Parts: sequence; C-alpha cells; structure tokens
Amino acid sequence: MIEVNREGEVWVFAEQHEGRLDDTPAELMSKARHLADTLNVKLAAVVLGEGLEDLAARLIQYGADKVYLAEHPLLRTYQTNSYAKAIYDLIHKHAPQIVLYGATVTGRDLAPRIASAAKAGLTADCTDLQIGDHTTPKDKKVHKNLLFQIRPAFGGNIIATIINHDRWPQMATVREGVMPMPEPDVTRRGELVEEKVTIAQPDLPLEILEEHRRPKKVDLKAARIIVAGGAGVGSKDNFKLIWDLANCLGGAPAATRAAVDLGFIDHDHQVGQTGTTVRPSLYIAVGISGAIQHQAGMSQSQKIVAINNDSEAPIFGVAHYKIVGDLNDVVPKMIKSIKEKSVKV
Repeated sequence: MIEVNREGEVWVFAEQHEGRLDDTPAELMSKARHLADTLNVKLAAVVLGEGLEDLAARLIQYGADKVYLAEHPLLRTYQTNSYAKAIYDLIHKHAPQIVLYGATVTGRDLAPRIASAAKAGLTADCTDLQIGDHTTPKDKKVHKNLLFQIRPAFGGNIIATIINHDRWPQMATVREGVMPMPEPDVTRRGELVEEKVTIAQPDLPLEILEEHRRPKKVDLKAARIIVAGGAGVGSKDNFKLIWDLANCLGGAPAATRAAVDLGFIDHDHQVGQTGTTVRPSLYIAVGISGAIQHQAGMSQSQKIVAINNDSEAPIFGVAHYKIVGDLNDVVPKMIKSIKEKSVKV
C-alpha cells in the first residue's frame, strides 16, 4: 500500500500510440488542471514509450507543470506487465495523491493492474471529478480535499459519487468525450523529468510480432453536427433517412445502442454510456426515446432537436427544440427544405 500523501501531485497517464497522444488523456488534462489548482499542488503527466520528448512538450502546453518521461525500447509497444511495473515504480517513488487514466481499451486494462499492486481503490468510467470534504459516519472524522469520483451506476439509472479516504493514490478512469479538450498554450513552461526504467525482456510475457489497428469509420467527437437514430427508426432500410439528413447538413450519422443492437448501423456510430460521448453544435435525435444511458452521451450538445411521435418521450426533457410527429413525414420534409433552400448550417 502506498503511503497517504495529501500534498502529492495530481497525475494523468498520457496514453500514446506511435508518438501520437490519445484524445482522452488530452481531454483529461483540463479537468486535472482544475483539480490540481483546487488542491494547490502540481499537475504531472506520465509518458511511457520511446522518443517522446516532443510529446512531453505538448503535454506542458496542455497544462502540465511536470512531465515524467520513462523511455525504454521495451516500452515502445504497450504491454500490461511492462507498463504496470513502470508506472507502479513511479507511483511508489513519488507518491501522487491522484492518478487518472482515460477509460480507453488500454486504460481499462492498465489501471486495475496498478491499483491492485498499490492496494488502492479504482473507480471506472467516471463522467465527472470534483474535490470535496467527507465525514466518515463511524468516527465522524472529517477528511478534507478528497477526490469525488462521479459515474453512472445501476445501468445509468442513478449517479454515484465514490470516495476513497484511506487507500491512496486515489485512482479513476474517465470516459472519453466527457471533458473539454484544452487549448494548447505554446508559452507555457514546465519541468521534464527523465525517469530511469528498470525493465527486462522477461518482464514481457508476450512477443508482439505485428500490430494492426483498425481506424474508426467515423470520428463522432470531432463532428460539429450529428444526426442520430434510435430503434424507433424501424429498420436498417429506413435508417437511410438518418444518413440522408446527416449528408444534407454536412454532419455525421449516429445511433443509440438499441439501433446498433438491431443492426441498423455499426458500433463506431454509437452514442451513449456504452458508446461515444459527444458535444456537437447541433444534435438531431430521430426516433430516440431518450433513455438516461443515451442522454449521458449527448446531453451536453449545444443545441438538441428531437423528433418523436410520443410527446412524453424522455428525450424531450433535454431537447431545445421538440418536433412531435412521424419521422417518416418530418425527416423527408426537412431534407427537401434543406436541399431547396441550400441551407448551410
């Protein structure tokens, strides 16, 4: 167990692949910067790999006061054992009070291994993080400046706040897209700390012969306009309306989990608790009832237009503009109007 250090730094694991920083840890930097400022401690990013000094400089521009850079040829490609050992050794050496990871495939694999080694708690798939005080009911002791780890629970039906006051570092993985991407400040200056890594080939139980990464078919997080369809669209053939409206607006087609499960469109287009979290300028929800699991992924959109024939549909609770009607009548009329008037959104 790592000793509690209430003056320790806030850390972000800066996941990278082939020298490219993933979006989720980059998004995490903005929230981590706020947490560190609230605690009046330094924000540090942890980078593992090889030949990554340029990436370290970019992390400082994103808000890091310090970057721990651990480079080694055996860290070029991610493996659970080697990365977990390297990061655990750094945690044991520097005793941060908070360590955050993106809830990516890598983060979800890595964070539990490190938490187990450190005998620390871990909250998965957080959608918000805050600093606050907590009084333990048994001894009425007040624990100040704890990390409040906030996430949906029980299938998304409630929002739970999880607190860990006696096992540190406080650790969490954070869902992609729930934090705003910070603007880089090229004038920022920070400290680069090069860390020596003790690792050998036996620490890597697998030999990686080739690595293949399938690019996503759509980048929903980058889309300014999204048109999403739900199970109410009715069929894969009818889902063509979603594609047509999205194309007219220069937007991206998306879907609920129910629509994906029905085979209307593939998982890369899924928005919601088990899909992508998005914040577009315009989100058009077509035939979507608005389950809380879906709202978790799109409720922060700047403008939401909902089309549904059920006037009591929950989606209308978060919509800015509400159209009650049959999508098979409404959407074709929208497409026709856009084409006729050459409306540019």
